[in-house]
Amino acid sequence: MTLPPIHWWRTVFVLIPAISIYTIALGTMSLVGGLFDSSGRWAHRCAQWWARAILWTSGVKIVREGTLPPEHESVIFVANHSSIYDTPILFTAVPRQLRLMAKATLGYVPFIGWHLARSGHVLVNRTNPGVSIFKRMQRMAKQGASLFVFPEGSRTTDGELKRFKGGMFLLAIENKLPIVPLTIKGSRIVMPKGRLRVEPATVSVKVHERIPTDGLTREDARKLATRVQQLIGDDLHRP
Repeated sequence: MTLPPIHWWRTVFVLIPAISIYTIALGTMSLVGGLFDSSGRWAHRCAQWWARAILWTSGVKIVREGTLPPEHESVIFVANHSSIYDTPILFTAVPRQLRLMAKATLGYVPFIGWHLARSGHVLVNRTNPGVSIFKRMQRMAKQGASLFVFPEGSRTTDGELKRFKGGMFLLAIENKLPIVPLTIKGSRIVMPKGRLRVEPATVSVKVHERIPTDGLTREDARKLATRVQQLIGDDLHRP
């Protein structure tokens, strides 16, 4: 079923309250379940339900292209970022145990932040990352989970791909984790940065071939970031 365009008042008075309810209910389920499951798997299941509920309520459909890596393999999924909806889109489009890399301050946000802090996500203090990131990523890999990041750092405001930061690629090299680039097309239509209105849309997620990092050194991080940025950028401009 195709939903009609959602005017700002429907976003404010219908969607936002609905999403708040999903967040509180599933965030609570995640926190309670986490008392009995320290692996983060139950918490991620709750995050998937949360994401699907948001997309269904918003009228967002997902079409995925390409082949995902084997479920047991830990990788780093790298995607472009143009909408606040990109996170629920990836939680839905990539049925894997995913962990998010996000700024540490999100850990203080009620329910969402508590969920992130308690379920194995990699929260980073950008001013002083420290060695704890490496330990968290190693723990994540041992649990068979994968990380997903937006290397632009923030959402694009004009639809153009921003320069990828090299730090994430350095972490991938030092932890010997392969990179799997993802191209998200159409999410900016749903809700671009700076607009308080949601539009139903069909969003495509293209899974590119994995890029191994074995044999690469710290000096290769910038080159790897540029390579992945070029790959996703070319796909974004492809009809």
